Parts: sequence; C-alpha cells; structure tokens
Amino acid sequence: MTASSTRIHGLDTLRALAVTLVVLHHYVLFVSDAPTFGWVGEIGWVGVDLFFALSGYLIGRQIFAGLSRPGGFSLRRFYARRLLRTLPNYWVVLALYFLWPAFRGTAPLLPLWEYAAFVQNFALEPGSAFSHSWSLAIEEQFYLLLPALALLGTMLGALLGRSLRLAWGAIALAFLAGMLVRASLWREMAAQDHQLYFYFKYIYYSSLCRFDELLAGVALALLRTHHAGAWARLTRHGNLMGALGLLACALAFYFYLDDRYGFGITVFGFPLMGLGFALLIVSAVAPGSLLRDLRVPGAGPLALWSYAIYLLHKPLCVLAAGWMRELGFGAEHPLTIATLLALSVLGGWLLYRLVETPFMLLRERYVPGNAAPALSPAPR
Repeated sequence: MTASSTRIHGLDTLRALAVTLVVLHHYVLFVSDAPTFGWVGEIGWVGVDLFFALSGYLIGRQIFAGLSRPGGFSLRRFYARRLLRTLPNYWVVLALYFLWPAFRGTAPLLPLWEYAAFVQNFALEPGSAFSHSWSLAIEEQFYLLLPALALLGTMLGALLGRSLRLAWGAIALAFLAGMLVRASLWREMAAQDHQLYFYFKYIYYSSLCRFDELLAGVALALLRTHHAGAWARLTRHGNLMGALGLLACALAFYFYLDDRYGFGITVFGFPLMGLGFALLIVSAVAPGSLLRDLRVPGAGPLALWSYAIYLLHKPLCVLAAGWMRELGFGAEHPLTIATLLALSVLGGWLLYRLVETPFMLLRERYVPGNAAPALSPAPR
C-alpha cells in the first residue's frame, strides 16, 4: 500500500503491533538472552502470526473481489504487483547477507537458490543466516498458490454450481489437515533426543504447519466478499469482536507461555490464534469501533515501514549490540535498548525510502490494479 492510499487506522495499529512484537522478541532471542521485555518479549514471535492473518485477509480480499468483478481478475497482474512489492527489499537484504560477512556473523548461509526460490523454510536448520526469512517464504508460497487455487475453485464451482460451498469446505479441510500434520509430527518429535531442534525445523518453520492464520484471514475475506449480511452483522458489533479477539489471543498466549511445545498447544494453538487475530481484524475495519478509530502515535509510519523493518532489524541489532558492548554498554542497558530499537526503525525507513518506494511507484504506474485489461473493440 502506498503512502497516498486510503489507510485504515485499525489495520495500521495491528501491523505496527506485529512488527513491534517481532523486534522485541528477536532482541531477547539474539541480543540480550534475558527477559528484557518480560512476557511480551517471550511471546513476541506471535507477531509473525498476526502478519499472516493480515496478509490472508488483505490478499484474499483482492483476489475474491477481483473474481467477483465483471472485468475479471488477472493472475499475471496480481503476480507482477506482488513481486514488485516484495522482491526489491528482499533482494537488497539478501545481497547484504551474501556480500558483507559481518552482516551475517558466524551463521551459515543456505544455498542462494533456496532463498531465491523461497523454499528456505523447508527443514530449515535453526541458527541459519537470514533465518527470519522463513515467514517470507511462506508468504510468497501463499501469494503463488492462493490466486491459482481461487481461480480453479471458481471454475469448478461454476461447473458444479456450488462455488461457495466448495470454498468453505476447502478452508475447513485445510484447517483440519494442518492440525493432523502437527499432531503427527509432534508424536514423531516426542521420540527424538533433540526435541526443540525437531520442533523448529519440522513444525515451526514448516509451510504445512503454519498456514492457520493465513487461512483465517482468507476465510474472513471470503465472508466479507460473498456474505454481505453476515459481514454486516459482525461489523455492527466491532467492539465486541475486538473483545472476543483479545480473549482468544490471551488464552492462546497463556497456554504458549505455560508450555509452548506441548501437544495440545502445538495442535490447537495456531487455529486459536487465527481466530483471535481474525476477530481483531473484524474490529479493526468495523465502522465506529474503538480499534478502527484509534490513532496510536507512530503506528501509521511503523505500519508503512513494517516490511522493511522486519527484513533488517535482526542483523542490525546483532551488529550494533557488538559495537555497544565495545563501548561498555551491555544488552540490557537502557541506552543499548533505545539505540538498537531506533536503529531498527531507521534502517527500515531507509530501505523503504530508497528501495521500496521507487518500486511501488513503478507498480502504480505500470500495474495499477489486479483487474484483467479491457479488450479492445473489434474493428468494424
């Protein structure tokens, strides 16, 4: 979304919250190795799941709305817009990892083709360089598959006369499949000597285990596009939806903080978070709701720069922590914390301004939308 686009404050707040949670969690994980931000830093990894839910809703809306328009939906234009949005920033940061040894530190790099093909999350070794790109790989796989599956479903639905039933059935089966896969992998993990290593490599980073929140966002987009009455009833109670979303998230967070790697939370925790985040998104777009109208200072810019911040914050924090340590300031010193968090935002802003913005302008000029181009009238 460009700076000039109409923005919804509630969605900006959620996106800013997501990137803040991730940055705080990675600070604890890779810099301080201490409870620097309390339980917020410990549970901050869920910011990625909030990003997934937002992507599922926003991208799902584009696709379903496009398929519903008389002009149709252009798969080629959709892919072109997505690639112009995601690839430039990604390739710049990837180049830094490969060309500047200090940027990656001692962490081993995967083969370049895995990053280029966005398959680095499959059996990803914990501790690899640019490991936080696992979520970007899942998002790119989602961008590739969802529109193609939606088009296929539309064609099958037209033949069978049950396109919406087919779509909702596919979503329900996908949720069930994800839970079954995680249950099976968890039982296999229970027999391993290095269970945490197995958990991250085969469950946490796996595309087959981590699409629940994306799917929840897609379900929300389908509901809004094709069930106007149900959507209107939901959004009439935006504050209630927000409260229920917070309750679902709080319940999931409680169980994750208590036993993050247990069987029950591994199988059911991600769908529960998906439900909570979906309800928060409803509240964020519901007319008159507190979340929609709430203007948090700085949330708009953070939301706008969130993709760039996500890409750069981890290596910048690790690098700068070393510099601060040489100056005599430890990872939990307030000056170190303030410096590293400010550097994360500054680095993201620079990447956004110097790389993302020019390509977004190119996108708006040459691929302004997802609609199929109008056919020229036949000569008479």
